[in-house]
Order: sequence, then structure tokens, then C-alpha cells
Amino acid sequence: MDLRDFDAWLRSLLEIEALSRVDDSLNGIQVGRSEGPIDCVAFAVDASMETMRRAAEAGARALMVHHGLFWGSAARITGSMRERVKFLLDHDLALAACHLPLDKHPELGNNAVLARMLGLADRKPFGLYHGVALGFSGTLEPALSLDEAIGRILPDGSRPLSVLPFGPKTIRTAAVVSGGAAMEAFQAVEAGLDLYVTGENSHSIYHGALEAGLNVVAAGHYATEVWGVKSLAERLAADFGVRTFFVDVPTGL
Repeated sequence: MDLRDFDAWLRSLLEIEALSRVDDSLNGIQVGRSEGPIDCVAFAVDASMETMRRAAEAGARALMVHHGLFWGSAARITGSMRERVKFLLDHDLALAACHLPLDKHPELGNNAVLARMLGLADRKPFGLYHGVALGFSGTLEPALSLDEAIGRILPDGSRPLSVLPFGPKTIRTAAVVSGGAAMEAFQAVEAGLDLYVTGENSHSIYHGALEAGLNVVAAGHYATEVWGVKSLAERLAADFGVRTFFVDVPTGL
């Protein structure tokens, strides 16, 4: 596999072109590398310097992230941006990124994995963003307590960043939208759901959730968005036989 193969694989698997009208990130290859085979690809959530260093040290030829370097507007290559780009070029390490298409993917995406972890049945698209549903809603059979639901979406035993325990003690319906999707809690209210799971919370939803009787779990932006890149790494290894690994650089947020 070379860089062209990798880019073509990403574009065939994920809706990069179809979502370009609503996603202002530069999905796909953001920084290239020299010609030649790519036999090892690192996967991570963020294109941070720490992530890049660890990827290069472990022998990666390319780094695939959820949050890349470039986001819909011109960026000055100065300061930390210059240092990151310089590091990639100096180490001949390609950088690829995929934001909303990786949230949305029905099998490998952050929300698809979270929905499976939670045990959602009868899944339906949920969480409209500029007319595109990024997450999923569904039913829980058997029903769960709030603590049981939290244990499923945070299987390492960590605690959510915040919990608004305003809904039913017995949870039968839920929705998930990973990352910074606090305001989509109002869509969960409109749908009459028992639980809404996302990454970050907002003061703006507190009273609406309280008055509507909705449980809200903000499990962490990072914690809810490790799943897509991990799934993508497994698929790439299976499809091309290359070595893949996940670089874990949690932010605690």
C-alpha cells in the first residue's frame, strides 16, 4: 500500500466527498510523504505533537487522526503549527484526517461503536447537524439503570465528565452523538428519550433536560471519539495486511 492507495481506501470507505458541504475540516490526506510503500499506520484522536512523536518512534509511515490540522480556513504555518508540519516532513510521516464522516459511519464510526456498546436496538439515525444525522437512537432491552449505561460506554471504569440524572431510573430509550454535541440534547427531548450520551456538556441544556426529565451523560470528548479510529485501524490491517496501532493521548476532556 502506498499513499495513493491509502487515500483511495479512505475515500471509498467513508463519505468524505458527500459530507464536504457540512464538514469544514480538510478530510483526507493533509500532509503527504515521499513515494514508497506504507507498511505501518498509526491511528489517534488528535494531530498533536505528542501523537506525532509517538507514531514516528514506533515506525509509522502515516498517521490517521479524527481531528486534523486544517479546518476550513487558511492557517498560518507559524508557531506550533509550523513545528507540527516540520516534524511530519522531517520524519516523512504522512497525515490523514477524517472528522464527521468517521462520526457518521454506520459500522466503524464513533457513534456506531458507542451504540453497540450501549446495546441500542432498533437503531435509527439521530442528531441532525446541518441536516445530516451523525448519531443514533434506539431502544434498550433489557432496560438499564444510569450506572449500568455509564459502565457500558466507559468500560475502563472511568467516570463521565458530568452527569445530569434528570430522567427515568429505568432507561429504555437512548441516543448517542459523540464529541461536542451538547445542544443535540434538545433533539433527544423532542424525541422523548430517556438518555442522551455525548462527549461534552453545556450549561445551556441544564434546565431543558431537568424540566423534560432527560438523563444526560457527558462521557468526555476524547473518550467518545477513540472508537472510530480504533475500528478504522482494525479494518485497514484486515484489508491491506499492514501493521496498525493506536496512539493513546487522552486529554481528560
